[in-house]
Amino acid sequence: MRYTPRQLYRRLYYYSKPYLFRVLLAMAASFLVSGADVATAKLVKPFVDDVLIATKGGLLNLVPVIVVGLAVCKGAGRYIQEYFIKTAGQLVVQDIRNDLYGHSMKLSMGYFSRSSTGNVMSRILNDVGALERSAADVVVEGLREGFTLVGLTVVAFHSDWRLASIAFVVMPIAVVPASIIGRRIKDNTRRGQGILGNLTRVLQESLAGIKVIKAFGTEERECQRFKTENKRFYFFTRKVLKYDSAATPVVEILASFGIGAVLWYGIHRVSEGAITQGDLSAFLAAMLMMYTPMKRLTKVSNTIQRSLGAAERVFELMDEPPDIVDAPDAIQATRPAGHIAFSRVGFSYGDEPVLHNFDISIRAGEVVALVGPSGSGKSTIIGLLNRFYDPQQGSIFIDGQDLRDLTQESLKQWIALVDQETFLFNDTVRNNIRYGRPEASDAEVEEAARQAFADEFVRIMPEGYDTVIGDRGVRLSGGQRQRICIARAILRDAPILLLDEATSALDTESEAMVQKALANLMQNRTTIVVAHRLSTVMHADKIVVLEDGRIREIGCHQELLSGDGLYRRLYDMQFANRD
Repeated sequence: MRYTPRQLYRRLYYYSKPYLFRVLLAMAASFLVSGADVATAKLVKPFVDDVLIATKGGLLNLVPVIVVGLAVCKGAGRYIQEYFIKTAGQLVVQDIRNDLYGHSMKLSMGYFSRSSTGNVMSRILNDVGALERSAADVVVEGLREGFTLVGLTVVAFHSDWRLASIAFVVMPIAVVPASIIGRRIKDNTRRGQGILGNLTRVLQESLAGIKVIKAFGTEERECQRFKTENKRFYFFTRKVLKYDSAATPVVEILASFGIGAVLWYGIHRVSEGAITQGDLSAFLAAMLMMYTPMKRLTKVSNTIQRSLGAAERVFELMDEPPDIVDAPDAIQATRPAGHIAFSRVGFSYGDEPVLHNFDISIRAGEVVALVGPSGSGKSTIIGLLNRFYDPQQGSIFIDGQDLRDLTQESLKQWIALVDQETFLFNDTVRNNIRYGRPEASDAEVEEAARQAFADEFVRIMPEGYDTVIGDRGVRLSGGQRQRICIARAILRDAPILLLDEATSALDTESEAMVQKALANLMQNRTTIVVAHRLSTVMHADKIVVLEDGRIREIGCHQELLSGDGLYRRLYDMQFANRD
């Protein structure tokens, strides 16, 4: 989505409104700074005519006082302006980053399956960072130089409108190349920030997959991939720098025509007696001081274009609509008994169908296993029940209530998920277990750990439950990580339990321990188990056999084994080598 500058300004103004007092205070200080510059230009005439030429002694004694006084006024004004406008800018950017992160957390799983994590990270960190670096500079420089330019323009026209008219002929001419340069800077900044997103993605993937990279010895290949993206980022950054560097020389060259014309015409006016030497000196001082803010404002304009390029990417993410939203009349789900029903559910990722007319009823407290070849739709069913996605056809019910009629927050309060990808935070064991119930007491946390058979190994760790377990729980074994996750689910105390390949990556000893923990977790809960190892689901009340998104068989282990269907073939394949 492309935004007009007006739309972007309006959005940024919305975030600035809470801090208008700081902005207004900075604006008042800007008047003080620009006033000091204007007064300096205005005082050149009496200094030349009355002090240097007429040598009036009384005025000579005032010169140091005036110089120091103007410096104090300008210094105090600059400090107040920069402090308040930069803190306002920091607060605005902080609010934008908070809202952007909050919105990204509300986006559905479908968005994250389409977008890389590195790209989202880049928008929250790099793009907002670009706004942060430029916002304060834009406002500080823009206010100060803008007021100074206006004041000096008034002084110039007041001194001699004929000379001022000649000097200002170049200004409209300078606007054209400045606007062209600004557009080029904006476009290349936006494209460069996109490449920076790719660079962040490569970095994130490399650090997250460092074990795989080390195992396969592909460090050099990854370095080359990073260098390639880094070089692409430099390509667009170079273009931005090229146009940015051209802005000031263009203004200076054009300004030289005005300065030359003013000097030629002004000297003629002095020689004719139309103006005094002080008049010409005051005008030249005002004009030369005036071109300085002009050049700086050109830089500010380029910075604004860089900001707009970054702001577009920020607001693109902020305006990304969530795929899953609560209905306007959604109700709070009370603790369900746990009866689950899928009614003719159809689902696809894009154009590829994954489930076809999936229709099943699960009684409260029943253990149901989903088995079948890879890609048959097992994990998709778990995702639909968690409402990571909504089905394109059919409905899903809990205790007769359509999931879409419930608020997402209340629905997920009654569902606990133990996934094959055990994710733990770089925090203490205690805080990882109580993640789903922050208000749980230490005693409840330790009881959940005991039921998950995690208490024994936790207590021998250096700091027990207060041991920090590293990024993704790197200091724990696979079985230990899984038992911490099970403890987290036990403490959640949800009536519906979803187990998605919870033991697939474990060795035999760890699997046996985790299975004992899962037995405790599954008590008195409606449980749906996704498994490839049939040995882990033999005791399920009901086994649903899936293939190509369709139900092929339903029954208990013995019923399915006595037939000659897909389940029997899967069983024979897994246990053929045990005879």
